[in-house]
Amino acid sequence: MDLTNLISQENLIARRDKIKKVFFYRICGAGMGPAAVLVKQAGFDVEGADSAFYPPMSTFLETTGIPLFKLDQVTPEFLQKYDLIVVGNSVSGKAEAARMIEKTGVPFTSFPSALGSLVLKDKNVVGIAGTHGKTTTTFFMTKLLENLGQNPGYLVGGIIEGREPSKLGDKYFVIESDEYDSAYFHKISKFRLYELKNMILTSLEFDHADIFDSVEKIEDEFKAIIPSIKSKMIFNQEYTSAMKLYHEYKGKTVSQEWFLYGDKSEMGPHQVETFENGSKFKVKWKGEMVDIQTNVVGNHNVLNLTSCVIFLLSEGFSVEEVQKASINLEMVKRRQEIRGKYKDMVVVDDFAHHPRAITVTLDAIRSRFKGRKIITVFEPISATARSSFFQNEFRDSLALSDKVIIAKAALPTTALGGTDLDSELLTTEIANKNIPAKCVLSLETLRSTIDEMAEPNAVLLILSNRTCLGLWESSFVNELQKYN
Repeated sequence: MDLTNLISQENLIARRDKIKKVFFYRICGAGMGPAAVLVKQAGFDVEGADSAFYPPMSTFLETTGIPLFKLDQVTPEFLQKYDLIVVGNSVSGKAEAARMIEKTGVPFTSFPSALGSLVLKDKNVVGIAGTHGKTTTTFFMTKLLENLGQNPGYLVGGIIEGREPSKLGDKYFVIESDEYDSAYFHKISKFRLYELKNMILTSLEFDHADIFDSVEKIEDEFKAIIPSIKSKMIFNQEYTSAMKLYHEYKGKTVSQEWFLYGDKSEMGPHQVETFENGSKFKVKWKGEMVDIQTNVVGNHNVLNLTSCVIFLLSEGFSVEEVQKASINLEMVKRRQEIRGKYKDMVVVDDFAHHPRAITVTLDAIRSRFKGRKIITVFEPISATARSSFFQNEFRDSLALSDKVIIAKAALPTTALGGTDLDSELLTTEIANKNIPAKCVLSLETLRSTIDEMAEPNAVLLILSNRTCLGLWESSFVNELQKYN
């Protein structure tokens, strides 16, 4: 590994006026594509390459006018005409492509560093961080600012109907700020490179076991950035790790404003009521109770919205403006998304793949569809979910369902020091709680088990951050009827 031409964040910021042409290597990544578009919108000449181009990212990139190349067209001579190479996180440090890029003589960096240095340095950046709720809260904040008449920039890590995944905007920039590392040469969390001015921490507990071996290692990533954040810190106090950071850093920097929210917080949310089509609650602001009514459902979404309300009020927007802006929001796809009806069951698609996320999602579904049975299909497919770290926690969270199907993928975990989740044991222990449960290994068996467990007027809740053994790529989608 030769990092001679790796450009530091400080030097990239200092030299950004001299950079004209930027090349994104592996541009079709979920973060790379939107980042490339933001860099282009910021006035740079952007091009990129990847091994293959698939919708929706390929379609999105084509609409932007960014020239795209296949990787086999990219040579050292080809790359030498650019002022900066942005390297995707899918490029391994052991790959031949890494050696080629290093030897071009062209400065290179990761997309979080390029984004922070070339685009976000002069923005009022609001970073939405945490184990759960990042994507949803990022979109809530974006939509709220739009409802307030602002033109916010954003980068949301999810697909939103009728909306591009990123936009440059004006004063505010809202960005999903995850803990994953940035590139083979930047083994630090992405949020450390985004030039954040504000941080909302929705939650903090152990996850990403393929990168971190303890929650303390995740805390270390936050410790590396918190002192540099000059404006607002808004933390959910229900998480032990979040409060450790709060007590360690509150008051250390004069310019920082700290706010705590949560179920037991003085600020709230208080008196939460949630219905099929919305929720209402109160937030305490400057000694007064502020009523908030919204169309989002579920206690965890109320918590996510509360963090945004606190930020906006602290920015000087009036109570009346924020109340009005909160009434009509939207959800990102695969977050409690109703996909239709199947065998007279409401089919809900959700991204939850962590025990706590499963618990709060089930709570939201019960609040939204009162009195209905919930048949949960869970595919443990992330590195952490496939590991034994949450064996008991998955049992307890899934047991909040009325029936359970475990869709086991034939993929071993990559968790550091972890063994594979015992899906059969998980199924047995759920069944021992008098909850019908089955473990399936194929799409065919999954389909037949869904049919076997189907009940009229139930909710079929499908939890997966991929395709659930291919269910969402099968004829099942075409068999769904419209939900009114």
